This record gives sequence, C-alpha cells and structure tokens, in this order.
Amino acid sequence: MSDQSYQPSIGGLRAFVAVAKKLHFGSAATDLGVSQPSLSQSLRGLESGLGVQLVERTTRRVMLTAEGRRLLPSAMAACDAVDNFLSEAAGENDPLRGPLRLGLIPTIAPYLLPRLLRGLPERRPELDLRVVEDQTSRLLEQLRGGTLDAAVLALPANAPGIGEIGMYDEDFVLAVPSGHALAGRKRLAPSMLADLPLLLLDEGHCLRDQALEVCQVAGVNPDIRQTRAASLTTAVQCVEGGLGVTLIPRTAVAVETAAGGLATAEFATPRPGRRIGVVYRMSSGRGPAYAELASAIAELAAQSGDVTPVRR
Repeated sequence: MSDQSYQPSIGGLRAFVAVAKKLHFGSAATDLGVSQPSLSQSLRGLESGLGVQLVERTTRRVMLTAEGRRLLPSAMAACDAVDNFLSEAAGENDPLRGPLRLGLIPTIAPYLLPRLLRGLPERRPELDLRVVEDQTSRLLEQLRGGTLDAAVLALPANAPGIGEIGMYDEDFVLAVPSGHALAGRKRLAPSMLADLPLLLLDEGHCLRDQALEVCQVAGVNPDIRQTRAASLTTAVQCVEGGLGVTLIPRTAVAVETAAGGLATAEFATPRPGRRIGVVYRMSSGRGPAYAELASAIAELAAQSGDVTPVRR
C-alpha cells in the first residue's frame, strides 16, 4: 500500500511513461536522454513510493501490469501538465511550432495529404509535420500512448479523455463500374443498396462501419459479397473489375476515377456522409492550438469544393 504523503518525482513519472511507450528500457532511456540504470532507478523509486508494480520485466520482454495500465493515463496527464507549465514559463507554448506527429486514417490520407503538405507550410512554416497513416483504433491507441500529438479521423471518436474538433462534412457517393446502369445518376435512394452487391473494406476500417450504418438507416440488408479489401484503392479496383459496387467519400472521387474505369452515382438529399475532425488528448491542454490547426486543414480541404466546412 502506498504512503499517502508520497509525492512522485517528475523523473519517475517520465521514466514510467517512456517505458510504457517503448516497452524497452534501452529505447526509453535513449528517448529521455538518460542512462538505462538511471531510468531503472527512477522507475523503481516510483513503484516503491506508490507501493505497486507498474512494469513487469522478464529476460525477454517488458509489459505493463494491470495497475500500470490503469495509472498510465494519469501519469501521461501529469507529464503533459508539467511540459505545458515549462513551455508557458519559457514563453514557447506553441504546439504548431516544431515537430507535430499527426495521424490520418487510410480513407482520408491519400486525398487530403497532397493539399495538406502543400498548404500548411505556407500557413505555418515553423511547423515540422510528421505523418502516420493507420486505422482509427490504432491511431487512438497511439494518441493515448503519447506517440501521436493529434489525429484526423471520422467523428465521433467516443474515446475517454480525447477531445474532438469538427472540421468538415463530406458526402458518400456510390462507385460503380464504368458503363453501369446507375453511372451518373444524381438522386439514388439509399434503399437501392439492398439490390446491389456491396463491397466492404476489412474489419477495423471506419468506412466499413459507416457503409453498414448507411444501410441500417435505409432499412436494408445489403447483398454483401465475400470480397473484402484492405484499402479503398483495392475496393475501387474490384469495382472496376465488375465484382460489385462500393461507397467512397466524395474527396476520393477525383483520384479514384482518374484511370477511367470507375463511374459514380449520387444519393438523394439528405445524402449519407461523414464528419471529419481533429482529435487530441485533452490532458495536453492544447485545444486552442489544435482548433487553429483544424481550421487550417478545413480551409485546405474546402479548396477542392468537395466538402462543407463545419461552422464554429
């Protein structure tokens, strides 16, 4: 049992967070710029003071204990708070200056990144953007673990401790083979999906869940083929090959129809779609800065004419 008067050192908390991120003592020590013995001593001191084991060490691996997993978010919040305090004291509390690790989901990254990488340096030349593409659940895990600063994904994230800033709304369109009877149609009823062979992305892609939600709202049981794709580009290629149809976000249309084998059809209003936004750790205290980032991204995305910026 821990001593209620015990006050953990920031060094001990940083050691715990670093080991939790890397699950490797050598890598964690390198990240913190300390020796491995010093890091181990700081962690042991934290565990001794708390009266709990946070990290389980074996000769082959490092893992968090149940207590370690439970206390990690609070330790990260404490480190964030100290970092913010030091930055404000130095007058440098600007997350949009220097490195920023930004995650994007695969159904956004290929279509948004070209505008982002061209436009952000003009608006924020001091920003050093680092990009990670991954599925929503893994981006949120990296965000909670501190290896990402923010992420762009479909809202709502519905994740404890994660702040959300809406950026823009975009419609879904139906991708069909070129020459298909529905090609070019403008007012499709979502109920028509009941009669079409719908191709879906693999489990874990939020676009898969969104497509199924469109069907559920329309009250239909779609004809879901066994063909599944690991990426939207693969799904589109399957559509071009006549294996079925699929839903794609409007921002993907220009890229995915460029080869000429794909056509699209639009749904009647209110059109199904999704809201895209920036998410971040609320404990970071950087909500205003990420709101500024979200506004810049929304402006760049809106240049295509394919999205509707969220009014704030």
